[in-house]
Amino acid sequence: MTVDRTLALLWRNHRPLAPAAKGAGRRPSLDVNEVVATGIRLADSDGLAAASMGGVAKELGVGTMTLYTYVPSKDDLLELMIDQVLGERELPGPGEPRPDDWRAQVYLYSDQTQLMFERHPWLSQVSPVRPPAGPGLMAASEYLLSIMSTLDLAPRETNTAAVAISTYVDSAASLAAEGRLIERASGQSHDSWWIERSDLWETYFDVERHPAMTAIWNAGGFTAGTDETAAESYRYGLDRLLDGIAQRLDVQ
Repeated sequence: MTVDRTLALLWRNHRPLAPAAKGAGRRPSLDVNEVVATGIRLADSDGLAAASMGGVAKELGVGTMTLYTYVPSKDDLLELMIDQVLGERELPGPGEPRPDDWRAQVYLYSDQTQLMFERHPWLSQVSPVRPPAGPGLMAASEYLLSIMSTLDLAPRETNTAAVAISTYVDSAASLAAEGRLIERASGQSHDSWWIERSDLWETYFDVERHPAMTAIWNAGGFTAGTDETAAESYRYGLDRLLDGIAQRLDVQ
C-alpha cells in the first residue's frame, strides 16, 4: 500500500472523483464511507479488536476479500477510522461563528475533544505519534493555529502554543477514555479499586517517608473521588497553560 493511495483514501470526500469509465461493469455494492462507518461502529460497541477486516466484512455481509477492494489493509482501515472521528469535532472553520474570547475558543476545542474520546474510547488505544494526514487532523490544527494567530505571538511560538494545547488536551482526554475502557472491561470503578486496596494506608504507608502526602491528607486535600479529582486537575492544568500563554502576551 503506497502513501499516495492512503492519502487518496483519507481525502476521498474532499476532491472530485474521476468519472467511471463506460462499460466498467456493475456498480459496487459498498463504498469506502460505509466500510469506515462500520469499523467505527464495531469499535465503539465491542472494542478495537472487533473492527478487523473479517469483522467488518461479516457485519456488511460480504466476503473479507471483497472488503480489500475498498480498503487495502487493516492499517489503512484504522487510519480512515481515526481521521473520521477526529473530524467529528464541531470546530468552526474559517469565516464561521466562534466564541469571541480566545480562551473560550480553546475551551471549545477541549470540550469537543473530550466528547470525541467519550464517544470513541478505543481511540485511546491508538498511538498519536504518527496520526493520519487527513482532513480531521488538518481541521483541528487549523482551528488551534487560527486561535493562536490572533495573539500577536511570533510565528514559531504561535505553532508551539497550538501544539502545547493539543498535546495537553488530547493526552488528558485519551487517558480518561482509557480509564473508562478499564472500568467497562473490569466492571469495577476506580474508586472501588482503591477501596479494595485500603490496607495500603493502614499497613504499608509510612508517614515518615511520605511527609508531603501525609500533610495534604491531614489538611483534607484527598477528599474528592477519583473522577472528581481528575476533572479538577485537568481544568487546573489547562487554565494554568492558558495563563502562561497570556503572560507571554503581557511581556512582549
